[in-house]
Amino acid sequence: MNNQNTIEKMKQMRLSGMAQMHHTNITNNINLDYTIDQYIAMLVDQEWENRQNKKIQNPVKAARFRYPASIRDIDYTANRQLDKNTFERLALLDFVRNHENLIITGATGTGKSYLAQALGHQACIMLIKTLYFNTTRLMSHLKLSRLEGTYSKILANLEKAELLILDDFGLNAFDNQDRQALMDIVETKHDRSSLIISTQIPVSGWHELIGEPTIADAILDRIVHSSHRIQLKGESMRKNMLK
Repeated sequence: MNNQNTIEKMKQMRLSGMAQMHHTNITNNINLDYTIDQYIAMLVDQEWENRQNKKIQNPVKAARFRYPASIRDIDYTANRQLDKNTFERLALLDFVRNHENLIITGATGTGKSYLAQALGHQACIMLIKTLYFNTTRLMSHLKLSRLEGTYSKILANLEKAELLILDDFGLNAFDNQDRQALMDIVETKHDRSSLIISTQIPVSGWHELIGEPTIADAILDRIVHSSHRIQLKGESMRKNMLK
């Protein structure tokens, strides 16, 4: 039997998990005390696990998170009033399935972005289509897309996301184009999918931040009334780490 030929055929059939394990066993001259049925089952299990991992890796890559964040690495000991039970319930992502929103507020360094991206990563594990954006950069990108004629295409892509994360919301005041873009985004998501918004600005300050009372009212009505809230308090975790 030509083992190398078998491995090459596995690769051509895109059975990379099987090929890798079979190659490792042969290369290391591992004497496996398995029956043929057991050995085939082991290769199939490896291939299945390999494909499951790829299913997760692809959504994570497509989400474009700023940095890796995980639910299991959340620090509940920090003095920021993050309730573990509340967050772990949110991590079940029922709010996404119910097309509800989540607003995370708090001062700089309290971990808003990490929490938002940890939930986003958890969504990817559950194969929920997720997209992550810094809000200011997204607005700049949408302005450019208007000039390039791709605005509708980008908006359609945002609409397809079951979970859209807008990070650092409100660092810059909204101008007319920003307001309209935000309204378009919120309108496409309302009652169809979910938003996670992380921001230093308390919800009570959003009306002034957005400007144009009529549009601000419409945006807040669609976001706030169907939202869960996490309000972080305390000093910057980064500052505390430097002490």
